[in-house]
Amino acid sequence: MIDLSIYAGKTVAVMGLGRSGLATAEALLAGGAEVRAWDDNAAPRDAAAAAGVPIHDLAAENWDDVGMLVLSPGIPHTWPKPHPVAATARDAGAEIVSDIALLHRAESQAGYIGVTGTNGKSTTTALIGHMLKRAGRNIEIGGNLGIPALALDVIERPMTYVLELSSYQLELGEAIPFDVAVLLNLSPDHLDRHGGMAGYIAAKSRIFEAQRADQTAVVGIDDPHSAKLFDALVAAGHQRVVPISSTGKATGGIYVREGTIYDDTEGGDEPLASLDGVDALPGLHNAQNASAACAAARAAGLAADEIAGAIISYPGLPHRQETATTIDGVRYVNDSKATNAEATAKALACYDAIYWIAGGQAKEGGIDAVLPYLPRVRRAYLIGEAAGDMARALDGLVDTDLCGDLDTAITRAGADAKSDGENDPVVLLSPACASFDQFDDFEDRGRAFCRLAAALPGDARDVRNDGGKG
Repeated sequence: MIDLSIYAGKTVAVMGLGRSGLATAEALLAGGAEVRAWDDNAAPRDAAAAAGVPIHDLAAENWDDVGMLVLSPGIPHTWPKPHPVAATARDAGAEIVSDIALLHRAESQAGYIGVTGTNGKSTTTALIGHMLKRAGRNIEIGGNLGIPALALDVIERPMTYVLELSSYQLELGEAIPFDVAVLLNLSPDHLDRHGGMAGYIAAKSRIFEAQRADQTAVVGIDDPHSAKLFDALVAAGHQRVVPISSTGKATGGIYVREGTIYDDTEGGDEPLASLDGVDALPGLHNAQNASAACAAARAAGLAADEIAGAIISYPGLPHRQETATTIDGVRYVNDSKATNAEATAKALACYDAIYWIAGGQAKEGGIDAVLPYLPRVRRAYLIGEAAGDMARALDGLVDTDLCGDLDTAITRAGADAKSDGENDPVVLLSPACASFDQFDDFEDRGRAFCRLAAALPGDARDVRNDGGKG
């Protein structure tokens, strides 16, 4: 837990008591602050109260006594309209901050590497952390990935915090001067929250806002929005800017060509690491993730041999194209983290004979991104609220099976994959939808997939996940 004794004796409100909000309240209490916490939902309020967090209805709060509101990322303070508590706090002159800002204030001498983008954030964050840890650095990984920022530890100084950052976190409060800031890609997501694509890009761009000349921006140039942002950063000249690409040469940066990562940051175009045979990083999208991680690691001072060794030994992340098991020659792949069509398209590009499980709670943007990869799909097994709409969108393009739930889908997909006689068939859970219609979150959905796959009859081998906590 981060030491927040800098707030001892001060009154701080915490709005939202999910994982990050609860961690914030607990860290503030441990640091001696007077905490007034609230969540609009009873379950997290009750859980926080059971953990000793004082519960106050912030809608009825006297803000004359409260100087700061820590707002959980999921709670809007601008678009589509401010939450009433955020609006009241702002009108009263209270400072509105994020848990990321509190981490930086408490540990201002630490190193910070931030990772954002529409897709690939978690893999890139974890891979950077793996590289640094393997090289002997004192690091903690968290933020939007896994452990909330204020539940991280100070292992031994000097410390480096490697943080995955959502657009919600970046838009909230002060910008952090990241030693290395990574933006992988930009495609439409959370547009209602940000008032459109321009607002979404502006939120993501804040990862670079406070950087200095001695700090590094790593920017993907494979999509037009990110490429435009790269050009703007270079023109502004506030920090060192390094391009990365998985589709072509990135002059002055790091890129992937024919399965090899090349480093052109010093103009030498030197081979840095090979992705051949690295099962945890399949596909073009992971080539982008790996090139970004390499660029961040180089900026953090790692040597080429340290980076190459870390690429080979990277174990991968649960719920990101994770092989759950192979049964009777059918591989079951858990890509539950793919909650939009762009992420699913990247998974579909990696396999040739796919029995695709998709659906859930629909997100903005539709499924157009997956259409070029449908020739790889033998049949789509559709679940959740979006099943009917997805079936209509896929009509005439691929065979569909309205399964309703995951149990039915995995049973039918496995049987078809086994009987069709395809070479290297893959039952792929890559939903292109959120999970909240049938599951607590994407992790809950992924664990369910792994449990169901492990329970299927047949000759199982190569099991990597038994459905335990991912």
